[in-house]
Amino acid sequence: MNEEKEKIAVIKKSSPNYPEILKEISGAPKQLYVRGELPDNYEMNFAIVGTRAASEYGKTLASKIAKELAELGFNIVSGLAIGIDTEAHLGALEGKGKTIAVVGSAIDDNSIYPSSNLKLVKRIISSGGAVISEYAPGTKSEIWFFPERNRIISGLSRGVLVVEAPEKSGALITARLALEQNRDVFAIPGSIFSKNSAGTNTLIKSGAKVVTSIDDILEELNLTELKAKKESGDIKDISDKEKIILNIIEKEPIHIDKICETSKMAASQVLSAVSVLEIKGIIKNIGSGKFARMK
Repeated sequence: MNEEKEKIAVIKKSSPNYPEILKEISGAPKQLYVRGELPDNYEMNFAIVGTRAASEYGKTLASKIAKELAELGFNIVSGLAIGIDTEAHLGALEGKGKTIAVVGSAIDDNSIYPSSNLKLVKRIISSGGAVISEYAPGTKSEIWFFPERNRIISGLSRGVLVVEAPEKSGALITARLALEQNRDVFAIPGSIFSKNSAGTNTLIKSGAKVVTSIDDILEELNLTELKAKKESGDIKDISDKEKIILNIIEKEPIHIDKICETSKMAASQVLSAVSVLEIKGIIKNIGSGKFARMK
């Protein structure tokens, strides 16, 4: 194990880099071992968890919801286990978002569990996310590490979605801990004949918020405006040229000639970028060759 090569950082609870949201919970880890970068916008952390023995129904939904939330700027938190957790991480990566894997093992290459997800670990890190644990590199994994880490998954998150879970499932432990930590708990309903949905259906009967699309999550978190902004033009998905133009017209309407002059771009490039921004609904032609930023 080469700790320097694997760039494992230690963040103590007293450190300013320790996630504020995690400090709120009872029994917060005294220190975290981190590979990658923990996002600063913890208010956008959202956990997606579920059974290892996931059905295609569960895998598809976990990936889809994670992808759509990631596209809106959420950081997807999960536990790196096979099944629902893996699909949640992969969905976040597909949505070009950041994801945090909280593992029930140490985080050096030789200790990562499951070892089959080591490639996924590397993808998470290279995409700007993080893999974290409260266990020092080289620590031999114990069976109780996995339920213990669940308090970190929920503690890092604004809400927790249980996609699929039988009656006895670690995901239900995460949901219980989330409630104790005053986090929102969500669940996806399933067939009454499916063992994998017995746990989620029970959660719903106990008061968990029903999720059939990300709209249910956004509404509960009072973040419906995120989707509206996405549909009217996603600022994150603009090119460098488009960003330059947006900066120029940030405060007041600007004539197209002035945009060309200030940006030092060719007129053809400016016209192309302006057209794209108009289609996305980010700027508007207000007449006389002037363009304004939509408020």
